[in-house]
Amino acid sequence: MIDTKELKYNEQGLIPAIVQDADTNKVLMLAYMNKESLAVSMEKKLTCFYSRSRQELWLKGETSGNYQHIVSITADCDRDTLLVKVRPDGPACHLGTESCFEYPLFDAEEDFETFSYEGLMNLIRGRKTSKKEGSYTTYLFEKGLDKILKKVGEESTEVIIAAKAEDKKDTIYEIADLAYHVMVLMVQAGISLEDITKELASRHVIDHKVKQEKMT
Repeated sequence: MIDTKELKYNEQGLIPAIVQDADTNKVLMLAYMNKESLAVSMEKKLTCFYSRSRQELWLKGETSGNYQHIVSITADCDRDTLLVKVRPDGPACHLGTESCFEYPLFDAEEDFETFSYEGLMNLIRGRKTSKKEGSYTTYLFEKGLDKILKKVGEESTEVIIAAKAEDKKDTIYEIADLAYHVMVLMVQAGISLEDITKELASRHVIDHKVKQEKMT
């Protein structure tokens, strides 16, 4: 742990604070803190910022109810920027969106050479909060839960048919389709990859304990 005295504030006595969802890793907003608001944030475990326009402290969620419960605060290598991981009670943006960063300026999606499930989840979340014309994912969200559930059912059937035919290549293709639609369902239901990982981990722990008990 570093000492708060090591932090470097700008000429106005402020330090930028990047707020990130602790569960999804989505960047929610950028605000500024001074020494007093940082102290309040650490004491209350709720984000408190300094308003440059009103020139006063403001506790996020005090009027809207959209509090941000702090999980951790980390300084960068230069000690002049903070990363605040939170679990929010509601939208971060005053416009009612989950994040203040909902306005695409550049999208290099087609140039991605690497793949990760978290990256795909973030892309799917983005298609829900920031609709993109012509996007199949956006289309699914617009149609709603029943359409998403129907697709999950259809893709499950396709997996069964391909596997029954012992067609490995087709089975892989259909499982990939199913995985994608399940992830769309997860976003619709507010379920994260971490939620599934924790559930599987808890089952692993229980299974391990059962095996140990049988051996004793």
